[in-house]
Amino acid sequence: MMTYNLAEYLRQPLNIGTKSIDNRLVLAPMTFLGHVAFRELVSQYGGYGLLYSEMCSAKAVPNENRFISPYFRWRDEERPRLVCQIFGGDPAVMARAARRIETEDLFGVDINFGCCNGSICRQNCGAAVLKEPGLAARIVAEVRRAVSFPLSVKFRTGWQDDPRNAVELARRFEDAGADALIFHPRVAPDRRSRPPRWEYIGLVKQAVGIPVFGNGDVFDRNDCRRIIEKTGCDGVALGRMAIARPWIFAAWTNDLMPRPNIYLEAALQLAGLLTKHYDPIQAIRRFKRFSFYFSANFKFGHLLHSRLLNAADMLQIEQILQRFFEKSPDLVSKPNLNFFK
Repeated sequence: MMTYNLAEYLRQPLNIGTKSIDNRLVLAPMTFLGHVAFRELVSQYGGYGLLYSEMCSAKAVPNENRFISPYFRWRDEERPRLVCQIFGGDPAVMARAARRIETEDLFGVDINFGCCNGSICRQNCGAAVLKEPGLAARIVAEVRRAVSFPLSVKFRTGWQDDPRNAVELARRFEDAGADALIFHPRVAPDRRSRPPRWEYIGLVKQAVGIPVFGNGDVFDRNDCRRIIEKTGCDGVALGRMAIARPWIFAAWTNDLMPRPNIYLEAALQLAGLLTKHYDPIQAIRRFKRFSFYFSANFKFGHLLHSRLLNAADMLQIEQILQRFFEKSPDLVSKPNLNFFK
């Protein structure tokens, strides 16, 4: 049984390749959700070890302009703690993208072997690469030869529910030069229909000598404590819960309870940050994607989500939020998982 304080454990520094982070709770990479505006919001609260970008196409990265790209963009202030995630199925293309990222002086690069979206897998990218473990290892090795800054790999169990797949993949990635792993213990075809097999994280951790971040269904402090206790993982990557509660890193690493009005404040802040970073159409699309997870915090969140989804512009979104919070909506201790599928 874990006897140490969770916040104290999470605040322990961790070495990743040639660099180190000052705590072990990180923002998992999420497309359309972990964008520059959301990361700025998280940065205002603090408490994170690393921030991961949205998934970026390795083919596009070498020619991207960070000031106009919807995905390959960042604030200068976040550079020291930002990892750019790339996807692709060609080792040489992935290496070129990684070299471009290293020139931007970000913390590191992450290889996506976890996305099981059909449009990505049909390109033989994301989780589809795990069908060919040799190719996956060659991609990691080629990227490793191309760059010297930290290299991490986000991956799933594979395409069959067998922990031996995950262990073998983890060993291949370490041998190929990965500095850290983010492991989501679900099979690739399973979006979230079944619980993640946390015990597989423990097997991966035992099989490699590099840091392993556990990921999957960590919804509260107790879940965070249990995944560390059960698996021995070196840190935790938060995805959907970070979207629902952007202050969660600060709360868990400092053992704080959020103030009651933080929900409205965070939603309004994000609306303003999206307006700052994106054109009106892109801004409202991204806020509506956020609203799906944010609404899971409330007893009658489906009403809030429905209203936000039908909003015509950001001004209307702000008005809907103000009205919804006038009567102090009932919160739920754990989010409504129907929103999290």
